[in-house]
Amino acid sequence: QVQFLESGGGLVQPEGSLRLSCAASGFRLSIAAMGWYRAVPGNQRELVARISTAGGTWYANAVKGRFTISRDVDNSELYLQMDSLKPGDTAIYYCNKVPAFGLWGQGTQVTVSS
Repeated sequence: QVQFLESGGGLVQPEGSLRLSCAASGFRLSIAAMGWYRAVPGNQRELVARISTAGGTWYANAVKGRFTISRDVDNSELYLQMDSLKPGDTAIYYCNKVPAFGLWGQGTQVTVSS
């Protein structure tokens, strides 16, 4: 069964940093494109970062140059390093395949506020 468990969120001041982690199970990370998504109340969940099976990365314009996606295939972990955080980055962050598949995890709340 495919499952995702996100962690690492929290409250951070503007211009601060956080590192999110995602433990994926039920499939091999090496054979799936993976992504980090985020959602705020009233809006659709949006993809903000993606890493392909070959390791190539893509970022939404809103986070380009500030966020870095990476993965540890051996340990089935996906990461999102978030630097220079802005209040607009406040959201619940989720990981999933790209395109998304199956049930979503609970996500991890990121709040950027002074």
